[in-house]
Amino acid sequence: MQSPYGFEPSENCRSCVFRQNGFFCQLSPDELKDFDAIKHVATYPANATLFMEQQTLRGIYLLCEGQVKLSFSSNAGKTLVLRIAKPGEVLGLLSVLSGNPYEVTAETLRPCQVAFVSGNDFQMFLRKHPAVFQRLAFHLGWQYKAACEQLSAVGLSSSVYERVAKFLLNWSVAGGAPGNGNRFTLPLTHEEIAECIGTTRESVTRTISEFRSRGLIEIHGSTFMIVDRAALQEFRVHPASSLEADPRLLRLTPIRRGSSPGIRHSLWKRVASGRKSA
Repeated sequence: MQSPYGFEPSENCRSCVFRQNGFFCQLSPDELKDFDAIKHVATYPANATLFMEQQTLRGIYLLCEGQVKLSFSSNAGKTLVLRIAKPGEVLGLLSVLSGNPYEVTAETLRPCQVAFVSGNDFQMFLRKHPAVFQRLAFHLGWQYKAACEQLSAVGLSSSVYERVAKFLLNWSVAGGAPGNGNRFTLPLTHEEIAECIGTTRESVTRTISEFRSRGLIEIHGSTFMIVDRAALQEFRVHPASSLEADPRLLRLTPIRRGSSPGIRHSLWKRVASGRKSA
């Protein structure tokens, strides 16, 4: 039966229409049969919370369809997105194995189908099928690698322009659009993009507008198109200097007090003159 969310829910892993290369999608027939017996499938609308950071663990969530934002927040209310989970991923796995509360908050970005397994049932499943532990190790290793890449993107990128460029390039590849002229959907607000790369919404909006005005990207609603991938990769690899780069790649100079006469780019000139007149 078609759900109100635009896809047909599937209760059986062995005949699931969403079955791909996910963690539990590759289990043996006997393992899948036992997993079917302990899971509970549910559909969620966009912006639904599956679990919250520091909440007492309940179990694991296998994402069958949709996208889920994984984030954590500081006491001051600042939020950082760890990653966007995609179909086939297991959420809450480390908490169930360690017995600790959930490390992140999981919130659906669009309608999702999720299979839930309680912590106790999953532990019994692992004892019955110890061969699954090897796949668990691979999955945890992949999650660790993804976390390291996110920390590198946030902490080691030299500018907001480089962070946004890298984010768009990575998202386009994940969306199956590796070349120039190919389109991909980015279902995130500027605020959520800022949370992914550790900056402010205003900085993201300004940077995307700059990329757009220079002809590097095109945007139609939530659909993005990378017009000049090589130019964006210049920002990702090493932001170019004004002496050696194409005019579209001129590195924007941060505004400093008293330095407005030396600012070359017209956008910063307008900002600087506005501050001076104020």
